[in-house]
Amino acid sequence: MPRFHVIIPAAGNGSRMGMDAPKQYLSLNGKSLIWHVIKLFDQASKINSIHIVLSEGDAHWRSTYLNLSNKAQVHYCGGETRAMTVLNGLQAIADQVDDDDWVLVHDAARPGLSNVLLNQLISSLENDAVGGLLALPLADTLKRADGEQRVAATLPRTDLWQAQTPQMFRYGTLKKALTDFNGSATDEAEAIEALGLKPKLVSGELRNLKVTYPQDLAVLTALLNSQPLTAN
Repeated sequence: MPRFHVIIPAAGNGSRMGMDAPKQYLSLNGKSLIWHVIKLFDQASKINSIHIVLSEGDAHWRSTYLNLSNKAQVHYCGGETRAMTVLNGLQAIADQVDDDDWVLVHDAARPGLSNVLLNQLISSLENDAVGGLLALPLADTLKRADGEQRVAATLPRTDLWQAQTPQMFRYGTLKKALTDFNGSATDEAEAIEALGLKPKLVSGELRNLKVTYPQDLAVLTALLNSQPLTAN
């Protein structure tokens, strides 16, 4: 029976946050963002292993994070891009997984994922031929800007979705997709699409937003104020 493994790419420097430390180490409710992410997957009964992929020179990680979960392993093989980091992570765990095992790739700075949403994703995809991802239908009108930051066009939002994570695909398929992709895929689904496959969209939630800018942390804190992420 296929098993479920998580890869958490955490090799970025979080430059858009304007902070000294990578954003995955910022605090939310007294714990780092990546702490919340690891704890969520540790508590998920279907998850067999958790793999955190850091940059070789990461000076912020502390081994005590591993005490959160006996499922967790750290790999210091992060790449220059997210796609390279995920591919390096896949290669690092090659002797621990089977080609038909499921891999869930989740952002280290996306700590609002709930157990309910994770279970919904897994149950929706575990018998799917391709796999898929959490995503939200776009609600806002989209504008394309010109070089002077003026509106060049209004884009129809019909059938457009905003991708979230986890993105869940078979190990062998995902490894091939990222290896063969021409360029650097912005997410795992784009690489899968390049193989001619169609990932399934599973409705996500606003609370599963990615912390990218300082205001995102304030919004997420407010959203979760009455909904504790994990037990202490």
